[in-house]
Amino acid sequence: MSVDVNPGLRIVSVGGGTGLSTVLAGLKTHARPDTTFPKTDLPWIDTLTAVVTVTDDGGSSGRLREEFQILPPGDIRNCMVALAEDERLLTRLFQFRFESDGDLSGHSFGNIFLTALTAVTGDFVEAIKLTSEVLAIKGRIFPSTTEDISLMAELEGGRIVVGETKIVQARSRIKRLWLSNKDCRPLPETLEAIEHADMITIGPGSLYTSIIPNLLVHGIVDAIRASNAIKVYICNIMTQPGETEGFGVADHIRALYDSSPDLPLDYVIVNSAPISAALRGKYLADGAVQVEPEPGGALDGLTKIIEGKSTSSAPVNFGIVTGDLINENDVVRHDPGKLARLLLEMYRADSRKERASQVRSS
Repeated sequence: MSVDVNPGLRIVSVGGGTGLSTVLAGLKTHARPDTTFPKTDLPWIDTLTAVVTVTDDGGSSGRLREEFQILPPGDIRNCMVALAEDERLLTRLFQFRFESDGDLSGHSFGNIFLTALTAVTGDFVEAIKLTSEVLAIKGRIFPSTTEDISLMAELEGGRIVVGETKIVQARSRIKRLWLSNKDCRPLPETLEAIEHADMITIGPGSLYTSIIPNLLVHGIVDAIRASNAIKVYICNIMTQPGETEGFGVADHIRALYDSSPDLPLDYVIVNSAPISAALRGKYLADGAVQVEPEPGGALDGLTKIIEGKSTSSAPVNFGIVTGDLINENDVVRHDPGKLARLLLEMYRADSRKERASQVRSS
């Protein structure tokens, strides 16, 4: 029997919010080639898995979570839309948001659909699976945990704040984070996807409220460390008021390791293109600035600090990869196509990729 010498990649993307949706929207265009698949010299993707944070307690998600005791559906809905065919009517319908003076105001149709299907099936994960089939998405979506958890933070000065929304609204430097249930567990399917991944991406997105909460779920970081995958952190383009004021690249990395000292990284992706003067002024008015690429000296000593906190004896050794990754409209975002191409180019060029292929089943 012939063996496929060029099997598709298995990629796991961890995060939440618009950052994770951006990554998925770019990667999906390289997934499951068929007759319409664009000709490219890049690796193609066989399996694309999203691991999504579930600590959101604001907006439509927060209201549905409180009223129906379900996990917040908003970030999961956004991931579904990112992985679906953009032109499909159902995809646009899932993003439709009600605007009225009544109780439905502010809710999106997709959030309500997921809530209703959870009630019908009695299982939020099953509701995600069935909805994904309805939208014919190019991937799989798993919540980071199915347990009802809240995000908790100690701010500078010692104040303890409970809940993602209140943490952001506090507009104070975050000293440490933890989950209300420190023993909450991921799904077995999540751990299996991480175990067999060729590449694991973390971010971009709100550092303290979209990225780190996933890493606090018991067993996630251990699974990432045990995986033979190439591990990549995608740094944010802009700082975020209420979370990362004044942060450079090294500060973002340090925050990751403060919460997860044993997190392994092979690469950190940093945007190197400047944003426009108009958007720079707009963001500055809100207290946000661009995260600038830092000279090598800015990262000196960071790896030693990380190794001093880690329980692992493995050395910390990650590379910084820069590039023009900006997509400017009314807001600054990573460009899905540019980011996906860079990730696949990095995989193709990485000499350590054989370590992932070695664990493939025959």
